[in-house]
Amino acid sequence: MSVANGFEYLERLRDFFYSLAELRDRLKERGFKWPRPYSADGVRTGTVKVKVGFPAMLRNGVIMDVTNVEQAQIAEDAGAVGVMVLDKLPYDVRKAGGVARMADLKVIEEVMSHITIPVSAKVRIGHYYEAFLLEEAGVDLIDESEVLTPVDEQHHINKWVFSVPFVNGCRELCEALRRISEGASMIRSKGEAGTGNVAEAVKHFKTLYTAINELNAARRAGEEERLRDYARQCQVPLELVALTAEMGRLPVITFAAGGIATPADAALMMWLGADGIFVGSGIFKSQDPKERAEAIVLATARWDDPEAVVEAQRMVSERTAMAGIDVKTLKPEELLQTRGV
Repeated sequence: MSVANGFEYLERLRDFFYSLAELRDRLKERGFKWPRPYSADGVRTGTVKVKVGFPAMLRNGVIMDVTNVEQAQIAEDAGAVGVMVLDKLPYDVRKAGGVARMADLKVIEEVMSHITIPVSAKVRIGHYYEAFLLEEAGVDLIDESEVLTPVDEQHHINKWVFSVPFVNGCRELCEALRRISEGASMIRSKGEAGTGNVAEAVKHFKTLYTAINELNAARRAGEEERLRDYARQCQVPLELVALTAEMGRLPVITFAAGGIATPADAALMMWLGADGIFVGSGIFKSQDPKERAEAIVLATARWDDPEAVVEAQRMVSERTAMAGIDVKTLKPEELLQTRGV
């Protein structure tokens, strides 16, 4: 558009608003009563539509674990769709041992005040009051996480009593369906956090989608008994199993997490069916967090474009990646993915 055309367009726009103002004045003279302004009292928060719809807006994006404002700003500048605030990155949680708890509220609120993208935080499995505190603080998403030390070995939080959406991890379909039946609005693979080894996340996604494809095939074959048996096996409503079988995927947004450390890792998980990526230690335990964050965002958003993924991989070097941990070397009690089944 030329400068002359631009001025002409602005003049027409001005005339249009003037005509609207004149129409308003004429209606007022005739006694027309304007409807009341929309009242915030009528707003409903915490509905299923809202809690499931918000994570859907994060599709094809990356949520990054951060521990301070500086890391959160790096994540935002790199194009992350959100951050997850922790006291320690999963890699450091492993090294530190002891009891891992929710991050300091002051740190969470400081991060919220310095960035514009959604801010999430983790709570311990079964810890209702950590969740109440985070909801009161105004976080956008709560992760009931196996990375932190569980307080209840038998039960997860009843997410239905909260208005804020929750994300939970899973290793297979039954676990995912149980978390959704408890009110989770988003599911992620558990992987094996803090290792820089994506193998477990790959296994969990393949296990998840193998079971979903089997249910989908049973539904198409009219084998309703198989769906009923699966619902009884998982101890979840039949309607949830039937919906999953019909959709051929989980009925909530499903991200990949656990061990993702390179752009290629992120692209692989998207190729396996992930809607987006959680990245923790893989970025901020590397020697090039800024470049790696940008590269993983690019590879996630354009995973189906090989040229873009090649360009993303060129942005980083294996020499600067975090030192990974071979999952096979971990003792059973050191595995985080087995918590909260």
